[in-house]
Amino acid sequence: MLKDFKPVLGILLRFIIIYVVLLLAYQFYLNRFQHEGLDPFSRTIAAQVMDIQNYLEYPTQLYDDVKGEQVYFYMNKEYPTRMVEGCNAVSVMILFVAFVFAFYKGKKTFVFVLAGLILLYVMNVLRIIGLNIVVIDYKSYSKVSHDYVFPAVIYGTVVVLWLVWIKFFALKNENS
Repeated sequence: MLKDFKPVLGILLRFIIIYVVLLLAYQFYLNRFQHEGLDPFSRTIAAQVMDIQNYLEYPTQLYDDVKGEQVYFYMNKEYPTRMVEGCNAVSVMILFVAFVFAFYKGKKTFVFVLAGLILLYVMNVLRIIGLNIVVIDYKSYSKVSHDYVFPAVIYGTVVVLWLVWIKFFALKNENS
């Protein structure tokens, strides 16, 4: 009976191991910058958001809050939003990578993961820009945008990528 579940258990075990290892590695990374403010990866995203918003004629500056481990976006003489570690989508990216590698299919796994991570990174930057614009221009939609709409964008992208991976790569017959 256990033989019937062996493939599923193998996939589940790979997912759990990869997820835990990546999560621990990320936590180790975060611990290195614990007293320096926002981590460099999150800070890079904030800087790119600022650059794009400035290009889109939403003048933006960043203000560090080292003690609070966050960076505030300063727009239109106010601080509409702030960038914290959780806004960098790394936890979502870790989940994506663990799932795809659980269904490992050789070299194409690495190519798909790289392409997926790039897409998730771009979607996350656009998500933060979108949220900043909503908060500045459409304040009444701020809460629903932050809590539902923009998380759906990033998680929706992950689900679509998973579906593409499963349908077109992981379960595709190798002989066809």
